[in-house]
Amino acid sequence: MSVWPFRIDGFLVAIVTAVFAAALVPQLGTRGGPLHIEFLTAVAVALVFFLHGAMLPLESLRKGIRNIRLHLVCQGSTYLFFPAVGSVIAFFVKGIPSAIGLGFFFMSTVSSTISSAVAMTALAGGDVGGALFNATLSGMLGVVITPIYATAMAHTVGVSLSLASAIKAVAIKILLPLAIGQLSRPALLRPLENNRALVHWFDRGSIVLIVYGAFCESVSAGVWSQQSFGTVGASIALAILVMLAISLILLTLIWAMKLDREAAITAYFCGSQKSLANGLPTAYAIFAGSVSVGLIVMPLLIYHQIQLAIGAVIARRLAQRKL
Repeated sequence: MSVWPFRIDGFLVAIVTAVFAAALVPQLGTRGGPLHIEFLTAVAVALVFFLHGAMLPLESLRKGIRNIRLHLVCQGSTYLFFPAVGSVIAFFVKGIPSAIGLGFFFMSTVSSTISSAVAMTALAGGDVGGALFNATLSGMLGVVITPIYATAMAHTVGVSLSLASAIKAVAIKILLPLAIGQLSRPALLRPLENNRALVHWFDRGSIVLIVYGAFCESVSAGVWSQQSFGTVGASIALAILVMLAISLILLTLIWAMKLDREAAITAYFCGSQKSLANGLPTAYAIFAGSVSVGLIVMPLLIYHQIQLAIGAVIARRLAQRKL
């Protein structure tokens, strides 16, 4: 009996609500506003990466290091082929704001997901250990690689951003909390595991707060008043095309590397997904000074929902074939 793969996502509803709230009362969430959003968001970003560090299973890196071909496909897709597709959109697609073009490029440089990539790999019958290894490795690499990529493209929307300043911002706001969390892992892992639902809600709530602050800044600066519904529609269409392009690239890489079925499934889910949990805080750390940050993060928000919807369908189909 087939199950309808799409359902109401409470997290998506919360994000959409935050966007509408920003459109209605942007003055509450602007810098210097009543909510002091810049302070709240900075604290939220630090706590998110502290918790990520505390729950990051580095032992998975040691266990899953053997399948080099799988790792090359996953990391090559995430940090080479994905950015290549993103750069094509940023430089050659006309008719969209430059901030959205930058947003597609930024989205393409973000690390892979951990929870959904591993969950879909498990459902489809892939190599779960390999998925956990690559998702973990991707998240660690992204802390360094994503800011380097973003700095190289920031000038396209008039953001003056040096690599040194970007690395400093990431080191203070992301790397330091991540390292402290990892050092605290032995003491905190059991309490965090016992309260995983609370950690999950805090993680999601922090992302909603970041979205609200980003869109408040953009709305207050009049960025969205210059856009049309066609801009959002074009962004959705482009996100679907990105998913199709990356899927085709991954299938080609899987064939070229002669991966077996389990490794191929793992490569697809780890190589085609992008992390909202890592991407949004990183975007805020890097582009916090830009009034266009709402436009910059929009492609990541859209792509994240598309990857979950399409990934769920593919994972179920693969699971049925396995049976």
